[in-house]
Amino acid sequence: MSKYQPPFHMTDKITNLTAAICELLGQIKILSRGNLAPHLRKENRIRTIHSSLSIEHNSLTLEQVTAIIDGRRILGNPVEIQEVKSAYTAYEMMLTLDPYSVDDLLKAYKAMMNELISENGRFRSGGVGVFNGKVLVHMAPPANMVPGQIQDLFTWYKTAEIHPLIRSSIFHYEFEFIHPFADGNGRMGRMWHSLLLGRWNEIFYWLPVEDLIRLRQEEYYNALGKSDTDADSCAFVEFLLQVIMDTLQNTTVVGNDDVEEQRDPLVDKLREAIGTMFFPPLK
Repeated sequence: MSKYQPPFHMTDKITNLTAAICELLGQIKILSRGNLAPHLRKENRIRTIHSSLSIEHNSLTLEQVTAIIDGRRILGNPVEIQEVKSAYTAYEMMLTLDPYSVDDLLKAYKAMMNELISENGRFRSGGVGVFNGKVLVHMAPPANMVPGQIQDLFTWYKTAEIHPLIRSSIFHYEFEFIHPFADGNGRMGRMWHSLLLGRWNEIFYWLPVEDLIRLRQEEYYNALGKSDTDADSCAFVEFLLQVIMDTLQNTTVVGNDDVEEQRDPLVDKLREAIGTMFFPPLK
C-alpha cells in the first residue's frame, strides 16, 4: 500500500453512480457482443480530440478537426491545427501506453505538445495556475515538488483498493491539482483518465467523455474549485461519474459491423427486456 493517501470520502451519490455505471456497462457489453464498431471508434476519437482541445480554447470546428485527421488541408490558425495533429498522435498511442508508468506519461506528453511548447516531454520548471477564463481557480504546488508528487500518485493508483471508476476520478483530480506541466495539463489529465479506465474496460478507450465535459465546463471548474476548497476530491469525483453515466446513456450505436448479421435470439430478448431507452432496435 502507498503511504500517499489523496483526501477523499465516499458519498451515497458516488456509490449509486458507480453501481449504475457498472450495470449499464454490462448491458452494453452484451448488446455490442463485446466489440465497438470500428467506424464508431474513429468518430468518437475525433469527437474526443475536438472536445478536449475546445475546452482549452481551440476554435476549430468538429468538421475541421475531422478534415485534419483525414489528412486534408484546411484554413485555420497554424497553432490550433498543430494541436489537433499532436493530440491525434498522442491518442493513437493509447493502446501501447502503460497507465502506471511515469515515463510513458512523459512520452505521451511529448507527443501531445509536439511543436507547441519548449518544455514538452518533461515536467514544468516554474509555477502555474488553473484559470477559468481570467479567474484563478487553483495555484499549483511548486515545480520542485512535482516529480515526487506524480510518482506518489502513480504508486497510490496502482496499489489502492478502490473501484477503478472512483480511483481514476480521484487520480484525475489529483493530477489537475499537481498540474505537472507548463501547458496542456487539462488535455493530458483527461487523456490519462480515459487510459486508466480503458485498462479496466476497453470501451473507455473510445468513449467521448470529453464531449459532455466541454458542454459542462462551468460545472467542471466549479467541481475542481469545490474540491480544492473542501480539501476533498469527492465533489469532482461525483461530477466525473455523472458525466460518464450520461455519456454512456447517450451511446446509442454499439456493436461490431463484422458480426451485425449474426443475430442472437438471447440478445434480442435482452434488448426487449431492457427496452429502447438507450439502445434503438436493430434494423
